[in-house]
Amino acid sequence: MRPWYKNLDWTSLLLWAALVCVGLTAIYSATHGPAREFLLESVQQNFNRQLQWVGISAVVMLTILLLPARFVVKLAPAAYVFCLGLLIAALVFGREVNGAKSWLYIGPVGLQVAEIAKVGTVLAVTALLSRKGARLGNLPYLAGAVVLIAVPAVLVVMQNDTGTALVFLALIPVMMFWSGAVSLPWMALAGAAAVSVYLVIVNPIYAALFVALATVGMLVWTRSRAMAALMFVGVGLVATVAWFGLFKVLEPHQIARLVAFDNPQAYRETAGFHVIQSMLAIGSGGLFGKGFTNGTQTQLAYIPENSTDFIFCVIGEEFGFVGTMVVLLLFAFLIVRLASLGVQAGFALPRLFIAGVTGIFLVHVIINIGMTIGLMPVIGIPLPFVSYGGSAILANTAMLAIALNLHARRDEFAVYE
Repeated sequence: MRPWYKNLDWTSLLLWAALVCVGLTAIYSATHGPAREFLLESVQQNFNRQLQWVGISAVVMLTILLLPARFVVKLAPAAYVFCLGLLIAALVFGREVNGAKSWLYIGPVGLQVAEIAKVGTVLAVTALLSRKGARLGNLPYLAGAVVLIAVPAVLVVMQNDTGTALVFLALIPVMMFWSGAVSLPWMALAGAAAVSVYLVIVNPIYAALFVALATVGMLVWTRSRAMAALMFVGVGLVATVAWFGLFKVLEPHQIARLVAFDNPQAYRETAGFHVIQSMLAIGSGGLFGKGFTNGTQTQLAYIPENSTDFIFCVIGEEFGFVGTMVVLLLFAFLIVRLASLGVQAGFALPRLFIAGVTGIFLVHVIINIGMTIGLMPVIGIPLPFVSYGGSAILANTAMLAIALNLHARRDEFAVYE
């Protein structure tokens, strides 16, 4: 058996370092360029604080990589309970920031506990679904995994952080599929349901047409009338509930925030302002951008949250199409690399954890970049390793480190099969 460090995937570590450096560069520009005079003093310190969190995250990564894999697995139940405790504590004692009561403060240090909770949740669901009964499709195991994900998702919704809750819920189809308990047609059902909700926001007529086309497609693909009927009824019901919730339950300002991305000009004074300024910034960058600290929209502080949720705008404006493609390629390489490591892992436990982490990163990238270019609602999802945020970079680095640890020591998991 090869020593674990010879199995360590240095490519993923280099991609992590590259994305962190991109983030630090963009955050520095957004907080130390001409824009500095328009920013609150606390925001001006974002670069220095991020640099400190990068150092802490690097130490956490090294520590995790040195831990025995079995020890990491045994931590799963305790980590999950601890994360639930953090989420409940945030509801009771937390501080509200940007409308979400999801922050716990220990002295001057604030933690966004929903980010930390992702680590414990993926660990706990992995430990459950890697058991033989779950791989055989036994319903109690599968139901248990759904509950493990749903509980923190509900707590996060109660904190008024719907965007992060969606990331938790996205784990359900991803981890069920990689566990072998759910077949590809069932994954297609889950994907179609998500697309139908998106299309309801864009235009309910598009959603209705999509349900019809998806039903026909399922019938042609599977030759199963039962699956086709389930597609029609199930996805149609999801779309109907989404329509009812969107137009009959939510308040006008909540509706505006969800639909503004599709027609930002109609909400240019309110919810559409972010989207308009974001697209102007990225579009004005051209091929090579306006240069470091020279972005007009960025440096005149027209882009709200330009070092956090809208960091991609800074990259697009100041480094142009080339800069944005470099970032997209780095993420593509990282996600493909992690998926490859999951396949190589062979055994269920490391494969499932890596799948969960890959799914979380992919959802974050799609939603964050999508909302900056007007393809997704603005729901406050950071760009992994790039956006400012100590809790986010700490949690994402910890998940990546655990994934690399489990892959490097994958041979130890033969006893779990």
